Amino acid sequence: MLSWNTLNRLQEFDYSTPHACFVTICTKNRRKLFWRDVGAINDRPFALNAFGLIAEQCIREIPNHYSAVSVDHYAILPNHIHLLLQIHTDTDGRSMIAPTISTVVRLMKGAVSKQAGFSVWQKGFYDHVIRSEADYREIWEYIEHNPDEWIKDSLFVP
Repeated sequence: MLSWNTLNRLQEFDYSTPHACFVTICTKNRRKLFWRDVGAINDRPFALNAFGLIAEQCIREIPNHYSAVSVDHYAILPNHIHLLLQIHTDTDGRSMIAPTISTVVRLMKGAVSKQAGFSVWQKGFYDHVIRSEADYREIWEYIEHNPDEWIKDSLFVP
């Protein structure tokens, strides 16, 4: 079960150091905001609506604001998003000045809410520091296929 408490962090882990992190952020009251029903187009019965497009734009802009942060993969579901974020080193392997994952998430959430014109998100988010290549691949696959499995998702709300 996902823990939504942002205080539930790895003890003594510096979240601004180079690492990959899986993040899930839910909409306020798990309100379905991001999809519109379009029937089965490209094997997916949904498309992003105006709010989903705002969220996607803000996600894609993260590296423009933070050169040390990349969005390796993401999925936008009706009432939550998944991000696979990575904080990088410079070309010599040294840590770059980087924000924490909390800062990146807070500012992305704020940008989406500002453009939407209302408070979109619930407080906090779920995060998981990726510890191995196998962990990274498993999370990548989860993000890739989660929209197709929406009805089985633990955050599904009919």
